[in-house]
Amino acid sequence: MSTPVRWASRLLPLLMVVVWLAVGGGLGPYAGKLGDVATNDQAAFLPRSAESTQVLQAQEAFRQEETLPALIVWTAAGGGRLEPSARAVATQALTSLKGAEGVVGAPSPAIPSADGEALRGIVQLRPDLGDELPMTLEKVDAAVSVVPGTETWLAGPAATQADLRDAFAGIDGLLLVVALVTVLVILLLVYRSVLLPLMIIIGAVFALGLACAVVYVLADNDIVRVDGQVQGILSILVIGAATDYALLLAARYREELGARDGDRIPAMRAALRQSFGPIVASAATVALGLLALLLSDLTNNRALGPVGAIGIACAVLSAVTFLPAVLVLLGRAAYWPARPKAATGDDAHPVWRKVAALVDRAPRKVWAGSLVALLACAAFSFTLDSKGVPLDEIFVKDAPSVAAQARLGEHFPGGAGNPVVVIADADAAEKVRTTAEAVDGADSATVYTTPGTSRPLVADGRVRIDVTLADAADSDAAKAGVADLRTVLHAVPGADALVGGYTAQQYDTQLTAERDRKLIIPVVLAIILVILVGLLRSLLLPLLLVVTVALNFVATLGVSALVFEHVFGFTGTDSAVPLYGFVFLVALGVDYNIFLMSRVREETESHGTREGMRRGLIATGGVITSAGVVLAATFAALGVIPLAFLVQIAFIVAFGVLLDTLVVRSLLVPALVRDIGPMVWWPGALRNRP
Repeated sequence: MSTPVRWASRLLPLLMVVVWLAVGGGLGPYAGKLGDVATNDQAAFLPRSAESTQVLQAQEAFRQEETLPALIVWTAAGGGRLEPSARAVATQALTSLKGAEGVVGAPSPAIPSADGEALRGIVQLRPDLGDELPMTLEKVDAAVSVVPGTETWLAGPAATQADLRDAFAGIDGLLLVVALVTVLVILLLVYRSVLLPLMIIIGAVFALGLACAVVYVLADNDIVRVDGQVQGILSILVIGAATDYALLLAARYREELGARDGDRIPAMRAALRQSFGPIVASAATVALGLLALLLSDLTNNRALGPVGAIGIACAVLSAVTFLPAVLVLLGRAAYWPARPKAATGDDAHPVWRKVAALVDRAPRKVWAGSLVALLACAAFSFTLDSKGVPLDEIFVKDAPSVAAQARLGEHFPGGAGNPVVVIADADAAEKVRTTAEAVDGADSATVYTTPGTSRPLVADGRVRIDVTLADAADSDAAKAGVADLRTVLHAVPGADALVGGYTAQQYDTQLTAERDRKLIIPVVLAIILVILVGLLRSLLLPLLLVVTVALNFVATLGVSALVFEHVFGFTGTDSAVPLYGFVFLVALGVDYNIFLMSRVREETESHGTREGMRRGLIATGGVITSAGVVLAATFAALGVIPLAFLVQIAFIVAFGVLLDTLVVRSLLVPALVRDIGPMVWWPGALRNRP
């Protein structure tokens, strides 16, 4: 190649690197700014069509001013009954907060518990305090902690929201650092190269910066919604996907460099030509699987769909533009101190040569053994309780609001502070109240009154009735109570009653999550099947791949059910976890089968199905396993955020990816393809190839 041509061929990669450096420098800070447009208001993520959502909207008419309640609980320092004077001192402390910064209206008086061992009061705070909320709660705590001989506890929505803010405080920094360091260490150990892992990490960071900038603009203009959970998943998803795609391309480029004696441009052209299709197909399965979440009736599920798809698109863009440009400029130096060389038989892949030999020699025993193991794990999937995480388990570590809620539940009705809210016609108010109070599980029912009077507050001909349940607001018994209340109150003539509130929201979310799974899971499977049929030009093999990754998901749920209960101590699983786990595991699991089977198809065209399967497994085994380990470790990093939902997602995806990588993709699928033979390509032309 002449010097002018050589310089011209390297000018484009150099320009591409400069462009990405500008993108990284200009948009990188948005990875830390996304929290500015995120909301952790759980009320914003309720089912759109649920009865509890209608109640939430109707409640606006009864609010003189929107507030965020903080519940204060006093208990005797050494246990036992409180001093008779404690109530008056506590009420005076509450009264002193009237007019304080951040406090709305006059706090309630202190109310004693039936056992005489606790007091309870409510202070209404401004809902827009934001970063000032923790400081405001500290001032409230200081003001009410003056009752002699008592301990003071802060519970309620305000305290819970403050603890959520603390939990998500590491979402921008700690999570990202843990994920990147984990990926870098694994890449350094696996590839024993200095520059390549750094280039892959830099490309992933650039992709994340671009994704966060796009999502920031969309969220700032109310086009998409972002909460702490979506923000954390976006970071992990982009880093993991960008690393996976980069590893596939880098491995293929190393092969081509060795085969072409270090000629960079032809090697990269060949590597891109062979890798582009599998990378784009893999990204499409994940992106379209995420976009299927738009069919959900839960706002946070719908939020993750487009946000995640944007992240995947940015990961692909970085992998097929930035990384090729860097690799062309570095050439063999990218793999230093290793030196890419032409492959000489199977010696370069001794481990995968043995695995492929085992599969080739005894395919039926291999797939039968793998199938039995997966089915054994899947048998426990029916024990996974996905009705929701109890309030005292939302935070993995001890949280002050959880301890305070426990104290509240010890001395007051379980639903105190989180009443069931009933909206009904004013003419039927008393009938609705007495009917609600008579329902099993209801402790009391009161009509919401005009402040300062005993008259019911009527808005648009409707009244609000608060029903306090005897059971904890997040318990199964309380949810059953909501169902009973709806059955009874809907039958009250002329009441047109709607039943909502915190417990009803949890109940509706649970029902909606079950409905979403029944709708979205078949849609995702259909999307993946269509993509695989188009890529592999076969019908039987795509069906086989879809069935195996679905089995991997069910087996993962079985293991998760055991681990969550007996290792982590969870008594329940967040209702959204099975759907999230399915979308990630099935879409990402198909990714690795796409990487494998696209190479097998390529080899089959030259060598036939049996030899093509052997060669494909040997060639891709190392890089796909590395990618799986990296992705599992990346998702496991979600566990640093002390929330049950993210810990559960982290385990399901991390374990499921490893199970898919080491068992399904390495043993089960190759053995089935080897045993079925050329007919696996039916009805494609490859089925007739010897």
